[in-house]
Amino acid sequence: MRLDEAVEFAENPEPRCPCVLLLDTSASMTGTPIQALNDGLETFRDNLITDDLAKKRVEVAIISFDNQIKIVQDFITADQFENPVLTAQGQTYMGTAINKGLDMIAARKLEYRNNGITYYRPWIFLITDGEPQGESEKVVKEAAERIRQEEDNKHVAFFAVGVEGANMDKLGEIVIRLHRHHRRIGKLINGLRKAVQRRRAIQNDILKPLNR
Repeated sequence: MRLDEAVEFAENPEPRCPCVLLLDTSASMTGTPIQALNDGLETFRDNLITDDLAKKRVEVAIISFDNQIKIVQDFITADQFENPVLTAQGQTYMGTAINKGLDMIAARKLEYRNNGITYYRPWIFLITDGEPQGESEKVVKEAAERIRQEEDNKHVAFFAVGVEGANMDKLGEIVIRLHRHHRRIGKLINGLRKAVQRRRAIQNDILKPLNR
């Protein structure tokens, strides 16, 4: 636990809703798609910080994936979030990125528990225009099985959004919650921000924060 995180939890003891964005930055995203993704991240941030409660409770982490898996932004509350600039290259190590995202969620929940912070069920959003490429089928199957186990145990809510050109049949083999979206990616991520806000409101009204 870093000192700045300990201070953050002490100064802001609000329940947390961790949200991981798994963003496809492979070569097929070159040009308009990657620009729309960058614009969407800016919209995501700008809208999230206008909600006084969400900006203290929602923690965002960003993982980009191509031939490499990069933690672009570790968990941070929305009021501290700065927009990254993403570029496109390489293949699509999707399974590896999914495993990394689930590992980050598990580690973050442990930090919450160690610091007495309650939390809502984490959300993970996978946004891609492709399918897994360049990694072993074993890795992809492991990722798919982990998603199902985490969903069955209600430890995470995992959403995959296939933008234009995505292999929806293949994505359907990996994830449970699958959506198709052909609009520009900026509008898509803004919609995900609204989904997080709705979920927060539902949990405030009906559910209690989790401690597991």
